[in-house]
Amino acid sequence: MSETIVISPTSRQEGHAELRMDVDDEGIVTKGRYFSITPVRGLEKMVTGKVPETAPVMVQRICGVCPIPHTLASVEAIDDSLNIEVPKAGRQLRELTLAAHTINSHAIHHFLIAADFVPEDLFATAVKSVSEIRKTVQQVVDTVAGEGIHPSDVRIGGMAQNISEVARKRLYARLKALKPKVDAHVDLIVGLVADKGLPEGLGVHNQPTLATHQTYGDRTKFDLDRFTEIMPESWYEDPEVGKRACSTIPLYDGVNVEVGPRARASVFHGFKGQGVVAQHVARAMEMKINLSKAIDILAELDTSAPVRADFDVRGTGKLGVGAIEGPRGMDVHMATVTPEGKIGYYSALVPTTWNIPTMGPATEGFHHEFGPHVIRAYDPCLSCATHVIVVDDEDRSVLRNEMVRI
Repeated sequence: MSETIVISPTSRQEGHAELRMDVDDEGIVTKGRYFSITPVRGLEKMVTGKVPETAPVMVQRICGVCPIPHTLASVEAIDDSLNIEVPKAGRQLRELTLAAHTINSHAIHHFLIAADFVPEDLFATAVKSVSEIRKTVQQVVDTVAGEGIHPSDVRIGGMAQNISEVARKRLYARLKALKPKVDAHVDLIVGLVADKGLPEGLGVHNQPTLATHQTYGDRTKFDLDRFTEIMPESWYEDPEVGKRACSTIPLYDGVNVEVGPRARASVFHGFKGQGVVAQHVARAMEMKINLSKAIDILAELDTSAPVRADFDVRGTGKLGVGAIEGPRGMDVHMATVTPEGKIGYYSALVPTTWNIPTMGPATEGFHHEFGPHVIRAYDPCLSCATHVIVVDDEDRSVLRNEMVRI
């Protein structure tokens, strides 16, 4: 007799979500559904009507794990709306900030999955490795962007200021010294994941991948005409799931897609791996890629060059797009600036929103005990991927089709 296994909330991730798995007599998952149950984001509505500089400051609070991608996606969207061309050095400092943040975020994920893969005799080694890496790359973000968590110096038009030549040389030396530690850390994680002996094919699905850039983001590679967004009630077969789910379902060319480290590895490096093990390998390898990127930027950066463009804040209503490749995948912010110099429209389509409809089906075909492994392989961040719902004041019922566009 089949039954439904429910894990609510799923653990060792940011925010709250539910995994429902229909299983057969052998415990094999025949139907997997994963959905956010984290309530209310609403920041897009809060910034509407405010001056443009308000948006990156507020939307970086969407998430305490991903403030850098949200800040960058926000300024990129407003830059685009105002037709601003960011100076080369300003762009380099933005890319340097994201590269350091990505290494930090991937290291945090390795801490979250340590209980799955790291044996007791290596646990202290793995935790020390994570701490040393995080300490160094967070110093980069702190120096370049103003603050390690909520970056105050990422501004519309570029950056608030260039770094000093002394700071450039110091960060360059520290990142060069970090390279052997990152190499050893990546070898450790990849080796431990391989040693776990997860079933071959676990987490494999047939959905396409989507990525715009290897390390930063490229709005020109995100085609708005190919993008649609539907309500969860139209996606999930179970009406109760559709009503409780707190995020929309984004589609590209009419289908759900995978974003994130494996998608980027597939698009830009021809990576052929699929499934849970491939997710972990691709994420670990991105630490090396981003460290090399950060070192290259610091080697080339002209610390005397301007980093911020002059611009007229009076907009034309053009829809600007910012597409940033955050640690968990493509983070798209869209904004318009009115002729009065205020935010007229704002929307954020965050990485986990893209992956939510893919993660559930990726659990199918294997024992339900492996379901959490599949989910954690994507490093979901549900706090970002949540929207406002509207309920009836009298009976608290959810009003249909009023979930996002209030």
